Amino acid sequence: MALTGRTALLAALGSLPVGILAPSWTGMLAVNVPLSLAILCDYALAAPVRTLRFTRTGDTSVRLGDTANVRLTVTNPSGRRLRAQLRDAWPPSSWSSEVEQAASHHRFTVPAGERGRLTTLLRPSRRGDRQAQHVTVRSFGPLGLAARQGRHDVPWTVRVLPPFTSRKHLPSRLARLRELDGRTSVLTRGEGTEFDSLRAYVPGDDTRSIDWRATARQSSVAVRTWRPERDRHILVVLDTGRTSAGRVGDVPRLDAAMDAALLLTALAARAGDRVNLLAYDRRVRARVRGGAAGGDVLSAVVTAMAPLEPELVETDARGLSTAALAHAPRRSLLVLLTSLDAAPVEEGLLPVLPQLTRRHTVLVASVADPHVEAMTRGRGSIEAVYGAAAGTRTAEQRRRTADQLRRHGVTVVDATPDALAPALADAYLALKAAGRL
Repeated sequence: MALTGRTALLAALGSLPVGILAPSWTGMLAVNVPLSLAILCDYALAAPVRTLRFTRTGDTSVRLGDTANVRLTVTNPSGRRLRAQLRDAWPPSSWSSEVEQAASHHRFTVPAGERGRLTTLLRPSRRGDRQAQHVTVRSFGPLGLAARQGRHDVPWTVRVLPPFTSRKHLPSRLARLRELDGRTSVLTRGEGTEFDSLRAYVPGDDTRSIDWRATARQSSVAVRTWRPERDRHILVVLDTGRTSAGRVGDVPRLDAAMDAALLLTALAARAGDRVNLLAYDRRVRARVRGGAAGGDVLSAVVTAMAPLEPELVETDARGLSTAALAHAPRRSLLVLLTSLDAAPVEEGLLPVLPQLTRRHTVLVASVADPHVEAMTRGRGSIEAVYGAAAGTRTAEQRRRTADQLRRHGVTVVDATPDALAPALADAYLALKAAGRL
């Protein structure tokens, strides 16, 4: 049994005149006995809580920053009217602020033998799976003096997906892709290495593209046109080790890497390439096998990324290399989203690079901290001078690490969180145009 504030108020109001005018046990009993009887009657008339039935419907996934609607249907099989307060318990990260958490509290009424529907609005502040824990119901009597209280387990899971903020860069990269593929109206020869068709020679064409056999069979000079390769394999590897837990501004490195991977996946799928995903630190955390096309592979990658969280362990570079080779049995573009910190690269990645570059084209992408560049430009105070020295050392170490990777034939992209996704897409298009995929 739960007593309400109304009960406390009535007890206080009844006790006040008794305490002033007739302070005795008789006076106290004259007030409290009727109140106790009213409480017991109110409790008896409240609709039972244990017999209530609950079912859930609504959204099972939502992008980070958007709102999900989860509907809860309450069935009252008893013969009494249900007057209730309900708390739909979700993890605190299911909302962006404490004010929004008020959406989990409901006051409602359901007539006897009928059902009612409640809607809880979720606006998650983190990626991953958000699971409903339980529903707590407090059923009040008609006088509002006492209530029955009980809890029901009504499971439901909402998967919070990465926001894919770099989607805005997709139209411009698709336009560049169409240009490379020779499908635009501009009068340029399509780049690439796969033969497409023959056409008449025009001044300015590369003489190396002249098809002498075709020219000998006709009266005009014929040149070959080319198109970028299709049905190439791309393996995106997310490093989920300890370095991915660092934050650059308000964005975790892992989230920035995911956003870049999503833009690359969308672009490569439109280009007709097969995209695989592998998330690894000391074991495989997530994987997506190639074979899906278009929006299907993008949906699969988004769903696989959603529950990933950084692991506070050092990434096993040899294990990562072995897993990558197992997931990419044929020649592929291997895109490794990791950190350019000197120690992890020199001690972990560099020793295993030869076995990766021997079979694949390797591209390493990393999130750069714009604050480091700001520190290198710091001047004035002693604190700024020391900060500038630290920033300069960090920037120089990253440049040396990138140069070491390039000497092994690796393409390196090092950009801030906002610029990483478009920079990675540009690097992919450049490799495609150069015929290196």
